[in-house]
Amino acid sequence: MDSGSTEIVVDAGCFRLYKDGHIDRLSGMDTVPAGFDAGTGVTSKDVVIDAATGVSVRLYLPDFRAAEFGDDMNTAATTKLPIVVVFHGGYFIVGSTGCPGHHRYMNSLAGNARVLAVSVDYRLAPEHPLPAAYDDSWAALNWAVSGAADPWLSEHGDLGRVFLAGCSAGGNIAHNMAIAAGLTSLRAAAAAQVRIEGVILLHPSFSGEVKLDTEAEEYRVSVQKRWAAIFPGARGGLDDPRMNPLAAGAPSLRTLPCERMLVCAASEDPRRPRNRAYYEAVKSSGWGGDVEWFESRGRGHGFFVEDHGSREAVALMERVVGFITGH
Repeated sequence: MDSGSTEIVVDAGCFRLYKDGHIDRLSGMDTVPAGFDAGTGVTSKDVVIDAATGVSVRLYLPDFRAAEFGDDMNTAATTKLPIVVVFHGGYFIVGSTGCPGHHRYMNSLAGNARVLAVSVDYRLAPEHPLPAAYDDSWAALNWAVSGAADPWLSEHGDLGRVFLAGCSAGGNIAHNMAIAAGLTSLRAAAAAQVRIEGVILLHPSFSGEVKLDTEAEEYRVSVQKRWAAIFPGARGGLDDPRMNPLAAGAPSLRTLPCERMLVCAASEDPRRPRNRAYYEAVKSSGWGGDVEWFESRGRGHGFFVEDHGSREAVALMERVVGFITGH
């Protein structure tokens, strides 16, 4: 047997990535169907946006009609909701829009914030090495703001209030989609009407070739091994701007097209030092928007997905909702 087929490069608990490139996904791949969620009043549906790649999105529409307009169905039919484009986490390797925890979070977000949410199901590495996930996410963002993507979006989506959001690897993607939108502008025919109001980064995954003072070296090395395996074409290893937005030669943070940003971290997350460095860099970059910091004390990475009912998860959701609604 080839030693490369048995040598483990990364063992993250939910998956094992081997030297020869194959992977064992041990968890994180369960799915639940779209549909009506009685707890939140939110209805979801899946839409394939690219038949060639199989990339799809799951749309979430809250039942705003009865809650806000009563019997005034004419007003309800024409009301516009903020559009929140969300990228799921999972190391770029596991997860999907149908992941039970992520789906539950999306229902809660759409219901509490009264938004039309677009959850992106990008292709996973290593079968589809990066930059496939970035390419898919860019295609999905452009689709979502095209003005004619889907009746839910065309009838109820407010192109003047678009938000990008993501957790972990999804937070990394959200940053990169914002930078791409700032540098190259959106391709949509309705691009002139599109206003990216805010970006929400939930425990985003960033790293770099040089260890930060408070960063755990063991964790950074594990990210380095994983990154090399899933993105063999990365420029400069972990200092590729897509993983290290603070690296020399990375696009200036002043190009961020949004007006507001919320960076969320967890005190026990090994990503926390990079999250804070990113926040400080945005704050001092000369970007004209407002950046906010929210830290969940005593909690670890992505805790709010599974431990959704905890006090800290509720507080984080309230902060995210307040950010979107402007309160």
